[in-house]
Amino acid sequence: MSGILYLVPTPIGNLGDISRRSVEVLQSVDFIAAEDTRVSLKLLNHLEIKKPLVSYYRHNTETSGPAILDRLLAGESCALVTDAGTPAISDPGEDLVALCAGAGISVVAIPGPCALVSALAVSGLPTGRFTFEGFLAMNKKNRRRHLDSLVREERTMIFYEAPHKLCATLDDLRDTFGPERRLTLCRELTKLHEEVRRTTLGEAADWYRENPPRGEFVLVVEGCPPQKPEPPSLEEGVERVLALQAGGMRLKEAARQVAAETGLSKNELYRQAVEKA
Repeated sequence: MSGILYLVPTPIGNLGDISRRSVEVLQSVDFIAAEDTRVSLKLLNHLEIKKPLVSYYRHNTETSGPAILDRLLAGESCALVTDAGTPAISDPGEDLVALCAGAGISVVAIPGPCALVSALAVSGLPTGRFTFEGFLAMNKKNRRRHLDSLVREERTMIFYEAPHKLCATLDDLRDTFGPERRLTLCRELTKLHEEVRRTTLGEAADWYRENPPRGEFVLVVEGCPPQKPEPPSLEEGVERVLALQAGGMRLKEAARQVAAETGLSKNELYRQAVEKA
């Protein structure tokens, strides 16, 4: 019988955020796959947990992933952890989960710390619908292509960014979405110097140009205002009138209904419909 892959979230700053269930899983598994074994060892020492650690990070997934899968197929259970936050979210753990899914291995996600959810919750921006965009590409052309695809995005957008790239990213966001678009910057969430700044893209770009950013950021950007649909042309309105007439409605009633629906002139709809009928 194969083992289980557990996705165990780790604190994004405050060690008190790790759950009792996460600790129990870390204590019970046969081994732990970690993004950086040195970082994870500090957490395990804090929790007084001694377990074998294997390395699993972006540049060794092709070799480490199959090796972990083989151990799971042999009956061992594994806890996958990142340096901070929830595994497989903007993280190479997604590849390991896909491997396990393809091999019929059970994958169990433990709820816990996730920077994007925490940032969205405190942003003051709409939370009902959102899109997580992760880190933007380093290549400027690819960054612009990514942002251009979001110009009409109406959902709240969430980005991760490192301090050394923040100013360039804010400039790109401002140029794409406009300086008045609302933005919430969340810095060092759950840590000693946690900061939530609610502002606009233009103001943020100016502020951080004069005040060098420090710490990891989550950017929560307001979505595009809903676009009003283009009103139908008179020709389209006449076609609608004729379609209603063909369905059994009197021509005058059809013109009146289409005029009410579209704002087009009832008399003009009726006149052109008579000519085409």
